[in-house]
Amino acid sequence: RSKNFDKVLKMIDEMVLLLGTEQADDDSKKSYCESSIDQAEDEKKVLDQTVADLEKTIADTKETIATLTDELAALAAGIKALDKSVVEATETRKAENDEYKATMAADKAAKELIGVAKNRLNQFYAPKLYKAAPKRELSAEDRIFVSNGGT
Repeated sequence: RSKNFDKVLKMIDEMVLLLGTEQADDDSKKSYCESSIDQAEDEKKVLDQTVADLEKTIADTKETIATLTDELAALAAGIKALDKSVVEATETRKAENDEYKATMAADKAAKELIGVAKNRLNQFYAPKLYKAAPKRELSAEDRIFVSNGGT
């Protein structure tokens, strides 16, 4: 009987050795898994922080886009108002220019009339300063007109 037990004891010893080896393998695998889990958790934290940073950047960019859109709309409205004021100023300048031209023409005509009146007065009051009007040659049509009482 002791032989039978020896065989069983030997098998038990071998099983204990095998279990010890397997336990050592399991322990090394456990430490590898724990370090892998720690590394994965660290990477997750980094990725979560990156996602949060990117979400903040997206929000800031959207806010900037909205601000720039508002500024562009304000600038477009300003340009339209400026264009309108330029048109109004151009119309005013044209009106003032027309008025200026009319005033200058009237001024020139008034100066010529004063010159004619002065010459006419010189004819009576200062004959030496009188200048006779240049004789103009009348065309046939003008002679007929003048002979009928025209000037």
